[in-house]
Amino acid sequence: MSILTAPENNAPLQSLDEVEDFYKQRYPEPMTEEQKKPSIGTDPNKKVTEFRNYEADARPTVREFYRLNHAHQTYDFALAKRKEYLGLNRRQMSIWEAAEYLNQLVDDSDPDTDLSQLEHLLQTAEHLRADGKPRWMILTGFVHDLGKILCLWGEPQWAVVGDTFPTGCAYSQKIVFPRFFDANPDSQNARFQSRNGIYEEGCGLDAVNLSWGHDEYIYNVCKDYLPMEGLYMLRYHSFYPWHREGEYGHLLNDQDRKHLKDVHDFNPYDLYTKSHAKPDAKALRPYYEDLISEYFPTKVRW
Repeated sequence: MSILTAPENNAPLQSLDEVEDFYKQRYPEPMTEEQKKPSIGTDPNKKVTEFRNYEADARPTVREFYRLNHAHQTYDFALAKRKEYLGLNRRQMSIWEAAEYLNQLVDDSDPDTDLSQLEHLLQTAEHLRADGKPRWMILTGFVHDLGKILCLWGEPQWAVVGDTFPTGCAYSQKIVFPRFFDANPDSQNARFQSRNGIYEEGCGLDAVNLSWGHDEYIYNVCKDYLPMEGLYMLRYHSFYPWHREGEYGHLLNDQDRKHLKDVHDFNPYDLYTKSHAKPDAKALRPYYEDLISEYFPTKVRW
């Protein structure tokens, strides 16, 4: 049985890729000016938002995933997971070893791809490399999903992947499936119902307790080694309510506003680089081990 579908993980998804497929449906690549022109037969009175109802079109497994995510990702849960994992005392291994370790997450039930987790990471990194991005950004692409090893340590999928969002303040209606927050205990906590909640205006995202997931974990693993631009890409690539919906601007500080562009620059490589073309991990390994050694020590704490 695939680890991703083990019943003890309460995993509704057949594959972790289902969430990313939902992202691509909800956040398609920007259209060219030609594509923006109305086609013959288009109703000019119909609003753009009416053409696709992403919640209605989502797979039942994705809806169930977000139901669990929104019900259980409380402020206290996110704090507890930070305390549990951010001491980085699970094990020590190199970045490449961590990528091979992640390969235990085999999506046997996914009919659309036979790529390993390592090959998925290499796809992102190789597209960045082909576009001439700086070496630190190529490496950021390679490590960005390594936090999914949380699944190997018993964490359910809803605590590892999916959109992240602030806890401790009012939920934006632009978070996917906002109605599912009705089952979250925090929705009954009066302290969390205002726009700022427990935070101060302009406090900065570093002071905000986002929902727990692989972004926050891999950011903490890498925060002593990569430049700030890369760290923003790691920490906030799943924070779609901010970088794609433009929400929570009142909590930002100048540093957040400065680095929003970096998250935008990275996002297309995160979402739109997967294909059936298999990278040759064996052939690419020397390049990536050299790149890793430029930024990381031989062993890293996880």
